[in-house]
Amino acid sequence: MKRNIYLEDVPLDEAWAAFVKALQEVGLWQPLPAEEVLVAEANGRILAAPVWARLSSPHYHASAMDGYAVRARDTQGATETSPVVLELVAATEVEPQAARPAAAVNTGHPLPVWANAVVMVEHTQLVTLPDGRSGIEIRAAVPPWHHVRPMGEDMVATELVLPANHRLRPVDLGALAGSGHATVQVYRRPRVAIIPTGSELVPVETAVSQPLVPGQIIEYNSMVLAAQVAEWGGMPTRWPIVPDDQNAIETAVLQAATTHDLVLINAGSSAGSEDYTAHIVQKLGQLLVHGVAVRPGHPVILGTLQPHRERHTPVIGVPGYPVSAALTGEIFVHPLLARWQGQPPPERPTVQARLTRKIVSHTGDDDFVRVTVGQVGDRIIATPLNRGAGVITSLVRADGLVRIPRFSEGMDMGAEVTVQLYRSLPEISRTIVAIGSHDLTLDLLAQFLAERMPGWRLSSAHVGSLGGLIALRRGECHLAGAHLLDVETGTYNLPWVRRYLPGRDVVLITLVEREQGWIVPPGNPKGVHGWEDVARPDVRIVNRQRGAGTRILLDYEMGRLGIESKNVRGYDREEYTHLAVAAAVASGVADAGLGIRAAARALGLDFVPLARERYDLVMLKESFEGDLLRPLLDLLHDAAFRKAVAAMPGYDVSAMGQVRLTSQGN
Repeated sequence: MKRNIYLEDVPLDEAWAAFVKALQEVGLWQPLPAEEVLVAEANGRILAAPVWARLSSPHYHASAMDGYAVRARDTQGATETSPVVLELVAATEVEPQAARPAAAVNTGHPLPVWANAVVMVEHTQLVTLPDGRSGIEIRAAVPPWHHVRPMGEDMVATELVLPANHRLRPVDLGALAGSGHATVQVYRRPRVAIIPTGSELVPVETAVSQPLVPGQIIEYNSMVLAAQVAEWGGMPTRWPIVPDDQNAIETAVLQAATTHDLVLINAGSSAGSEDYTAHIVQKLGQLLVHGVAVRPGHPVILGTLQPHRERHTPVIGVPGYPVSAALTGEIFVHPLLARWQGQPPPERPTVQARLTRKIVSHTGDDDFVRVTVGQVGDRIIATPLNRGAGVITSLVRADGLVRIPRFSEGMDMGAEVTVQLYRSLPEISRTIVAIGSHDLTLDLLAQFLAERMPGWRLSSAHVGSLGGLIALRRGECHLAGAHLLDVETGTYNLPWVRRYLPGRDVVLITLVEREQGWIVPPGNPKGVHGWEDVARPDVRIVNRQRGAGTRILLDYEMGRLGIESKNVRGYDREEYTHLAVAAAVASGVADAGLGIRAAARALGLDFVPLARERYDLVMLKESFEGDLLRPLLDLLHDAAFRKAVAAMPGYDVSAMGQVRLTSQGN
């Protein structure tokens, strides 16, 4: 088949406008028809029409207390020294003969027709009247309608209970039932078909039961999209995986378009030889847009299908990369589902934040950048996450999105940006921001913090030890993880802290001591053992990024041996974490990489120990003495946490929690 190309690189606003116009022309840019559901099953649904009270609530004058129904005028003059005595009568008497009647009532009982107040039972005293009848004595007057719920106090028949387009909450269900409604008219939930395509895809159940082979990919985009649709009020249907066969995909799309309100075709929307989505949409309906100027999510397809003469069904071709797929759901699917349910376009809360790193953006595209957000002092700071379209964990870790507008080359470090928040500001205020060196212990620390202090988070950004100290100096984090070897003294961290944080009161707290060494394939086939092996022509390494403590250690040892970086194969290939180094070795792109033993063990690799180093948490004194870090620092003395860290290979916790320095860093 002829290879598809992008029809246009349409700006986001224009693409959306074209989609909306096409839906308006076929009558699909309006709320879906209403359906009647039981009130008890209507929570979260959207009212398709206003609801008016059929009954008043309460529909009678009701006692609000256990006590005695009385006429307020009969209590006038009652005092502690001059009590008033009332004669007890049956509550059912319409015209009691007693001059001053009183009738026993309980909370919720109807008030006798002659009564207009209730005296609490605690404020009465039973007495016997001269003629032998029973009565009560009261020592304080009550006003009319005292302790009475008058008819219609809550709502009056014909009163508006809830307006149309209102999303029903649990309390609303009570109001509907209380006003006499057992059923209610709500918009029908949009039916959304999600069709994953690709011969390389396998269900996660298959991946669990048998090993994956290179080229196979676990299919989970449909799971994410389905969860989004359900969260936004729709009814998702996940289609079985359809291989890269045009006829098979076309059959699935045609079937879905006949029975659903919206069809999402996942993958196959780009310009590859097996990307059939645009061709199929063009064949079965109208292709409106193929390629939107937005990143991630560039190869989006928008169109309508016409499975038969009387029916039109919107279709969205969703890119196959996970982040692109999820953001396509937010940008295009969510507003459409909201419209179909009588809701305004969704808007996330926003906050102004300061960027901790420069963002370079694609000119001509609206760029959606995932960021973590934290509050350091009185400033909100935003740290960009990995921007790869296939990195779903960047969305997991993201606290929000920063939209970089078209024709902008990006944003400078320190710039003020608007963040669309995924989390609330109270959550962000309980977030401890760590920037610096990567260590597996930080993941354990985050887990224990979440367990011990629900609602608190540790957010880590891995930029290397030196980058962490710089971020701390700029006020962009609460603490920095560092393991920086000083080549002059042979000690860790302290000289670097003095150099990069002069004149500041700084605290270093030991997290762990750990082993550094060569991470190599099982069996160490290249026989990599010492520092000198890095210069062998048959050895290809993977390195850490500039400023990482591990790279500084490697450079130090290379310099000691007189090895120049230009003579080291793979020296310029950089990774940002120990696990990424281990992954590079496991994948075969490198024969060795310097890292920690725990990372090697995690991926089933061998390890050649070379050095022992101290990994410290570095923070300003005011942070150390403040309340925010206290729950985290307390964990360093927690027996269960120390045991969990000690169980990981290559770690020594004997110095954990020791404060090494509290002084002027000059």
